Amino acid sequence: MLADGFWIGFLGAAMAGVFALRQARRVLSCPEGSERMRKIAESIRAGANAYLGQQYTTVFRVFVAVFLILLLLAFGSDGRMLSRYTPFAFVTGGFFSMLAGFVGMKIATNANARTAQAASESMNRGLNVAFSAGSVMGFTVVGLGMLDITLWFFLLRYAFGVDAPEALGNIMVMNGMGASFMALFARVGGGIYTKAADVGADLVGKVEAGIPEDDPRNPATIADNVGDNVGDVAGMGADLYESYVGSILAAFALGAAGGYGWNGMLLPLSLAVCGIVCSVLGSFLVWTREDASQEALLKSLRGGTYTAAALSAVAAAPLTYFLVGNMGVYAAILCGLAGGCAIGYFTEYYTSATYGPTQELAATSETGSATLIIGGLSLGMRSTAASILIVGAAVLVSYFASGGLASFNRGLYGIGIAGVGMLSTLGITLATDAYGPVADNAGGIAEMSGLPESVRTRTDALDALGNTTAATGKGFAIGSASLTSLALLVSYVNIVQARTTETLDFSLTSPTVLVGVFLGAMLTFVFSSFTMSAVQRAAQSIVQEVRRQFREIPGIMSREAEPDYAACVALCTKGALQEMVVPALLAVAVPIAAGLLLGPTGVVGLLCGVSVTGFAMAVFMSNAGGAWDNAKKYIEEGRHCGKGSRQHKAAVVGDTVGDPFKDTSGPSLNILIKLCSTVSIVFSGLVVTWNLVSLLG
Repeated sequence: MLADGFWIGFLGAAMAGVFALRQARRVLSCPEGSERMRKIAESIRAGANAYLGQQYTTVFRVFVAVFLILLLLAFGSDGRMLSRYTPFAFVTGGFFSMLAGFVGMKIATNANARTAQAASESMNRGLNVAFSAGSVMGFTVVGLGMLDITLWFFLLRYAFGVDAPEALGNIMVMNGMGASFMALFARVGGGIYTKAADVGADLVGKVEAGIPEDDPRNPATIADNVGDNVGDVAGMGADLYESYVGSILAAFALGAAGGYGWNGMLLPLSLAVCGIVCSVLGSFLVWTREDASQEALLKSLRGGTYTAAALSAVAAAPLTYFLVGNMGVYAAILCGLAGGCAIGYFTEYYTSATYGPTQELAATSETGSATLIIGGLSLGMRSTAASILIVGAAVLVSYFASGGLASFNRGLYGIGIAGVGMLSTLGITLATDAYGPVADNAGGIAEMSGLPESVRTRTDALDALGNTTAATGKGFAIGSASLTSLALLVSYVNIVQARTTETLDFSLTSPTVLVGVFLGAMLTFVFSSFTMSAVQRAAQSIVQEVRRQFREIPGIMSREAEPDYAACVALCTKGALQEMVVPALLAVAVPIAAGLLLGPTGVVGLLCGVSVTGFAMAVFMSNAGGAWDNAKKYIEEGRHCGKGSRQHKAAVVGDTVGDPFKDTSGPSLNILIKLCSTVSIVFSGLVVTWNLVSLLG
């Protein structure tokens, strides 16, 4: 037995923390530029801090209410409905998820002006500063995830005496609810904020007033830059923290159920630690030359991520052999790694202006915004095929290679470990993702502070690359979510069957399962509707405010008066906080309500429905939105008509439609999928004890 080997989780957390600290110091040692640049950066920091402070206050109240409900279930039933440790793990998971996003946001808001200043020196300097800031986010997420998981393992195993692997694995799965809950609030709230500001700034500033993006005359431009940080950095950090922790915890439970004991739980943790080391090594390979093309910039980031994946694949072989002795499990790990890289490649293919699909989309602007929108919708729908086929192949190969024909649970462990393999190098994957908002802010600061056009050209190139890497990060998140949700679904079935003596019918011909499938599909669309409508309502208030300022403050357009930036920041904050609660609570209420009405079999149907439709919808939205954004940038670069043309205005409209697709609704769906699963597991005791179907029967 190698249970003592779990101390490696603390080592991995320490390594990630030290590297994140090193990168943070590297960023903060760079100059922040002129007084004007420092002033703009400080305004962005103040707005981001104010929003997060109010958001965390709102979320704290919700967390207290849920914590009390969990306490009642755990202690009111003497532990029969819920583990007594789950309420406290709910709090720590939420705290670490929040902390991961907060740390990333702090370094991003301190790196934006420094990136603009570095870009004034060279393209490579700008890339290095922005990527270093992204690395802080990436390695903070994996470090805190390792710390949270390892702390709870040692508490349960040694302090509380949970000495059965399967019991401990089931408890650990429930511990993921807090991270998922916090991530959904962060993603939805941040996504509403950033896209309300972005849509408002674009529709009035670029389309109606005809001024450039990030022009200091636009009253919404500071709110737009704040939104990049609270949505694409703080929200994304909490999101991928939840994905990372969820995949490892799901593999914990399946490893124990598959008969591998403690070693089956140690393997995913060890893989994650190896992934941290490989991500650090890959980070040193990210660099570029001056005047690099988009293809060259993509190649630079790919070199780092692919090298990390290759090194992780090599390290996984001896780990698998010595811990579980089944090299079929190693094949499953390779499936996860290869699947992650493949999803990343096809995401780039459909969203980067380097490739044909986005270039063809830009060409549709010749006939106006309507054809451009139709083309983007078509592209997004078509792009789902690649991701679904990749995940489908990964599931089948992982299952059969791991021994699924001989043992169902061992095959499922292969699927769970494939999800861990896909996210094992999250440190560098998230670094390439989080770098994008920093580059975007840097471009805004360059524009507002009047830096030379050559600087804006460099930051625009880095920003366009960031749109592609952000889409890639979302692809990884939703790909891993599909594997993790399947693992969590099986964990739910195992836990429910252990709690009841009845024979439950989980087949698709069961009426309750079928109704549950329809409810799950419905939840995907209703949730997306709520988040899209939230952006629409918040954006309308920004549009009206920007129009009011242009109308009532004379001298804005002639640069004789300064806009009231704070008014737009306040409106975005108010709108996001008001609109984020209902969609987040929907993800919790629907699985519980379905369980109380339809019983455990109905919940299984719901989880199937939301997983399948949520996966397809998330890929569609993220890729369509990314393609619209990069089609606009392709036109702005002069490769198709250029800024100010009618084609450019059509592309701006398309990008505006795509904004809530790719940054609000789409990325929130992968959290919805896993939160539904963890909520169902946590409340499984209540559903088994009391549901309408069993009462009527």
